[in-house]
Amino acid sequence: MLEIGKVERYIHEKLKKEKLHFVLLDPDDVSPETAGKIAEMSEAIGVDAIMVGGSTGAEGEVLDSVVKAIKESSSLPVILFPGSHGGISRYADAIFFMSLLNSRNPFFITGSQALGAFTVKRYGIEPIPMAYLIIEPGETVGWVGDAKPIPRHKPKIAAAYALAGQYLGMRLVYLEAGSGAPQPVPPEMIALVKKVIDVPLIVGGGIRTGEQARRAVEAGADIIVTGTAVEKAGSIEKAREKLEELNSGIKEAVKNH
Repeated sequence: MLEIGKVERYIHEKLKKEKLHFVLLDPDDVSPETAGKIAEMSEAIGVDAIMVGGSTGAEGEVLDSVVKAIKESSSLPVILFPGSHGGISRYADAIFFMSLLNSRNPFFITGSQALGAFTVKRYGIEPIPMAYLIIEPGETVGWVGDAKPIPRHKPKIAAAYALAGQYLGMRLVYLEAGSGAPQPVPPEMIALVKKVIDVPLIVGGGIRTGEQARRAVEAGADIIVTGTAVEKAGSIEKAREKLEELNSGIKEAVKNH
């Protein structure tokens, strides 16, 4: 069996005590300078990790410079969240080695993964196997990944895919409504998925307020991913306010639960 790496161990250790908040930065949308500032702020506020990636495939120099700026500005783990096999940077700590299980195109289930595997090995990046599920509406990532989005009112389909992902050996499950989705993943779906799986559950897409983050945690999410709400805040000061609001929603939910 593959030995669990440092970042995955960090995630599991922290989950014993609290629910986690990861901030997702898309190199297509933020400059290295802004990414560095957001990472520094995130660490000060109590965010647990920074994810870097995007559905339209930021790669090469653009990706490297953002990852390097984050590493220089904070000590939080940097986890790659690749749109495809090009989204790999040697400067990151780990990569969500994910399979888009409800894609219609085998490329996003195993093809891109095969093309990127040797690069991950060569760079010595820690791979964390993850089942990635697109929930309606799916937004850009659903379109790019040729997904058959799981209907919002069909939690049982999401639960079946999630359990299949666990049985296939994936060590995390991610429910994704899509970056900037009008509404986040429904609490009923989160609750049912959490009930059937034994691995940590990540929820992202459309979480814009502390209240939405709190509801997702109370429904059973272990890790909340936010990104667009912070990136679109308009200024660093507003980004800080938004980050604090989201982070306290996540951390408060645990105390009250």
